[in-house]
Amino acid sequence: MKNGILDILRGKFLVSGDAPKNWLFIIFTSFLATIMIGSSHSADTQVHRLAALNEEVKELRSEFVDIRSDVQRLKLESNLSQILLETGLYPSEIPPRKIQVKSQNTERANAGF
Repeated sequence: MKNGILDILRGKFLVSGDAPKNWLFIIFTSFLATIMIGSSHSADTQVHRLAALNEEVKELRSEFVDIRSDVQRLKLESNLSQILLETGLYPSEIPPRKIQVKSQNTERANAGF
């Protein structure tokens, strides 16, 4: 057992008779490790990008709510009447009346023609 551990530490498995199999396995595991490290970095980058986009969505949503409340306040009748008073337009004191137009065709139809 002690000789086996010493042989591994000295690297005899790399120079012995079946060394090409060992070298191929070492190269293969190194290649897989490199792919795993690259994949991990790519996943981390995507996670950071996703977090940044979520923050941007939160900021834009709060900005939307602020602007929507400002627009609703500007659309109020009291606010519009104040703005129009500054320009010289005043609300009418006479209430509006509904105008009914009777065409000649409807009069004839009602008259029995």
